[in-house]
Amino acid sequence: MSARTLLACVMIGLCAAAWPTVGRTEVSGSLAIAGNGPELPTMEALARAFEKAHPRAYVDVLWDDNSKPLELVKSGQAQIAVTGAEDSGLAATQIGWDGIGILVHLSNFTKEVTKQQIADLYSGKVKEWSELGGPETKVLLIDRPRNQNIRDAFEAQLGIAGKIPETAKVIGKDDKVVKAVVGTLPPQSAVAYISLSTGLAVVSSGVAVRLLPVDKVEPEVPTVKDGRYSLRRPLLLLSKKEPNPVAEAFARFALSPPGQAIIADTYIPMTNK
Repeated sequence: MSARTLLACVMIGLCAAAWPTVGRTEVSGSLAIAGNGPELPTMEALARAFEKAHPRAYVDVLWDDNSKPLELVKSGQAQIAVTGAEDSGLAATQIGWDGIGILVHLSNFTKEVTKQQIADLYSGKVKEWSELGGPETKVLLIDRPRNQNIRDAFEAQLGIAGKIPETAKVIGKDDKVVKAVVGTLPPQSAVAYISLSTGLAVVSSGVAVRLLPVDKVEPEVPTVKDGRYSLRRPLLLLSKKEPNPVAEAFARFALSPPGQAIIADTYIPMTNK
């Protein structure tokens, strides 16, 4: 066999070996992502960018304040659930962090709280702000719906599952939470927990609210990322443990530089932007 013939055979073999790889990496099919929390804009942006990168893939974002994302995945109605806590029956991929901010009215001069004091607030043990060095007014608790992942993470972090009084005012959407803190009379009374990304945005826009430091640590992106601000929750994608090429490709995209840049617009990415 001549050298030229040998080279041709080698090239044909290399091309034949490479061709199936191209086919395997091409992503096609549909994907449904379910959630009920404040992550909707981020997930929509990720979905559209993923579709642009993979023209043969289609992503449907199913979002409802009253939905149960984990159940939708387990029943096969969705392939990915966006949550803040793992489930033993599902595979989890963390794609970012979100702090949980403690929001009060700007005129509430309570300087700071500890995690234990937040637990005491939300279990009804602390009834007056003056007990925490604040104004002499009663505490009005603003809670979140039971099915929202921010509530699950909040209760788990503080060890107060099932202890939040039924008298707490339950509000689902972050913008309505902010309006309640601003508009409640007397204005110093309300306290809420909220996605830190939302809290930082409303504070910087001049709304009459503030975020309390927790355990002497300011609620900021760097302190959440390095763990100094410990009241935080992971941003997780949960899916069935059985292989699903489209779901796996979406998780990889969310962790890629373009995906992490989208996440960084609102949340704390796993990697530097």
